[in-house]
Amino acid sequence: MPSVDEVYKEISGTMKVGKVEKYGPENLPAGPALQESKEIYVVEGRADIINLMRCGIFNTVALEGAKVPDSIRKITKEKVATALLDGDRGGDLILKELIQVTNIKFVGRAPRGKEIEECNCKEISEAIDNKVLVSEISGKPTPPTPHPKKITIPERAKIEIPDTISQAAKALVGTFEAVLLNEKLELIERLPVSQLAEKLQQVAGVDTAVFDGIITQRIVDIAGDKNIRRIVASRISEAVKPVLNVELITFKDAIPAA
Repeated sequence: MPSVDEVYKEISGTMKVGKVEKYGPENLPAGPALQESKEIYVVEGRADIINLMRCGIFNTVALEGAKVPDSIRKITKEKVATALLDGDRGGDLILKELIQVTNIKFVGRAPRGKEIEECNCKEISEAIDNKVLVSEISGKPTPPTPHPKKITIPERAKIEIPDTISQAAKALVGTFEAVLLNEKLELIERLPVSQLAEKLQQVAGVDTAVFDGIITQRIVDIAGDKNIRRIVASRISEAVKPVLNVELITFKDAIPAA
């Protein structure tokens, strides 16, 4: 069985992040996981969608203009929606409009003076981590500050991470790819993160999934149904409700400090 590094060298040049899809009668740009996700992100434009996909976030839809489309009004009533907006005056104006006509629950902003499409993955992750409830900003379009009662995954006892998993996690950082391992921690398959949810439902014998992206509720639910014991990723969505038979681990815990 080839090592993770060997497989990566062979196929890394052929992997793609994913394809921007269309949503609603307005044909709004959207990520491929929008429809099946319970938690979504509303952004300003198509370039934002593409940048978020590079960071492993696929449950997205774009406004494509200052006027809020009817499809956005509808989907924010059906799903838990976070507005992820630019840190400029344009973002302020769009936020004011969204608060007035939609049911968005949270707001996250790019660093002041910067747009979501030009943020790196760390800045996007921080914008999501620091999101605030719409009710807490009283309709005022100001950049959010860190939420003092941020939802977190319940603490668990310190666990031992097998070296194979640590090495796989380290090799995946920055690739937006995933590896599936069997019970003996042997490689089953390597694939783009955008295909992970679908693949997990198709492939049998997966014990551990390691990927450069965000653990969402959809991934956790699939893992629980398929008896996948361990999920390892760059971070865990705040909205995730853990299940008893699936262990959730972040890269921070999996990769030993240098």
